Amino acid sequence: MDKPLVAVLSGAGISTDSGIPDYRGPNGLWRRDPEAEKLVTYEYYMRDPEIRLRSWRMRCENHALRAEPNPAHRAVAELEKSGVPVRVLTQNVDGLHQLAGLPGRKVLELHGSARGVVCTGCGARGPMEDALARVEAGEGDPPCLVCGGILKPATVMFGQPLDPEVLGQALAISKACTVFLAVGSSLQVQPAAGLVGVAAENGARLTIVNAEPTPYDDVAHEVVREPIGTALPALLGRLAAQYGA
Repeated sequence: MDKPLVAVLSGAGISTDSGIPDYRGPNGLWRRDPEAEKLVTYEYYMRDPEIRLRSWRMRCENHALRAEPNPAHRAVAELEKSGVPVRVLTQNVDGLHQLAGLPGRKVLELHGSARGVVCTGCGARGPMEDALARVEAGEGDPPCLVCGGILKPATVMFGQPLDPEVLGQALAISKACTVFLAVGSSLQVQPAAGLVGVAAENGARLTIVNAEPTPYDDVAHEVVREPIGTALPALLGRLAAQYGA
């Protein structure tokens, strides 16, 4: 039996059980505090030093880098270990798929990574932990150590385009996959959400696992509203049993 290529598009909902809040859900961060969106909007961040100060304070206070993978992340990694070809296309920046044991080369971080920083001037990169240590030591808005430019997290902020190479790889996977699961995503943010339509148009079996309705529910073969932490391990366990080594 030929093994399917399984693509998993993961959104914020897959990480809420790890203590990382979502953004656009009924209790999402942007609904509770619309001003917080400015802290991750490129234009505001680059032109307003006060926004940068608040942004760095937010990162020091939210402890997102201390989050641990939950059963949903581990289920994806276990599917890959079973011998089923898996690729993750994640809208998340938390790195929890990799921490759960999925090889980094099998994870496409569509919106970048919160675990690193990049200089907006010279492009130098470094660990987020080092930048946060500098903030804790008293540097409110730590500049690049190479050129003195403005540092930002290595994430795609609002107002920035996605990396065309990463997006191109994600499109290729969406076209080639046999099974496509959209997990914990509102599927409202383009172009990432459009990968669902690409997969469906190319014949993939589409399953959507999300608490709230999405714009793509009508084209899905299956829509699951149960909690992701239990629903996804069950779904992937069946795939592993059917197609695993």
